[in-house]
Amino acid sequence: MAAEAYHILVVDDDRRIRELIKSYLIENGFMVTVARTAAEARERMRGIAFDLLVLDVMMPGETGLKFTSGLRAGGLDIPVLMLSALADSDDRIAGLATGSDDYLTKPFEPQELLLRIRNLLRRAVVQQAPKTDVRFGDFQFNVTRGELRRSGELVRLTSGEKELLRQLIHKSGAPLSRLELSQSGPEDSSRSVDVQINRLRQKIEADPANPVYLQTMRGAGYALMVDGEVRR
Repeated sequence: MAAEAYHILVVDDDRRIRELIKSYLIENGFMVTVARTAAEARERMRGIAFDLLVLDVMMPGETGLKFTSGLRAGGLDIPVLMLSALADSDDRIAGLATGSDDYLTKPFEPQELLLRIRNLLRRAVVQQAPKTDVRFGDFQFNVTRGELRRSGELVRLTSGEKELLRQLIHKSGAPLSRLELSQSGPEDSSRSVDVQINRLRQKIEADPANPVYLQTMRGAGYALMVDGEVRR
């Protein structure tokens, strides 16, 4: 991966952590900009198209959770890696539920931070796939561009949701287990996948509680029913 092509915004009110992350990422070939608060981050983002955000959860004023929710509500699908001293599983799930793509607890090893950043960037890179456009109901998903449209209108997706659709489409109606779909750490992989699935259902199902396209296969995982495979 050509790290020098990527520009990362690090947002943390702790100057020591901010500078340590900045120095480490620069040493590994990334461009880095820093901000102390969500307000500063928003200002930085007005002039620069960043490739990824490293975002602290607990900040004075607007929290990282609220900031991420605002980004997703505005249709911005930049990868977000959240950092927090809150290590409970419920806190990690709350972070993912706001639209973040990964969650790392403090203290952390710099190498793990680097690996997670690289993984998120790799997922965000457009990859060629055997299928280009896949239809299910009123929806059409372009696998190459990661674009989902409903009756021609663009549906905003996070980078995690795009990757989830790609994985499900690649299996063409066959179920994928929670472990196979996991995009987080091993501790809460199943719950994290459930959060991602529920978020995606809100966008593609008329009745998310009774899904037609993104179905649960008891004991096997989840499967996406594309046209010709929908089971009603």
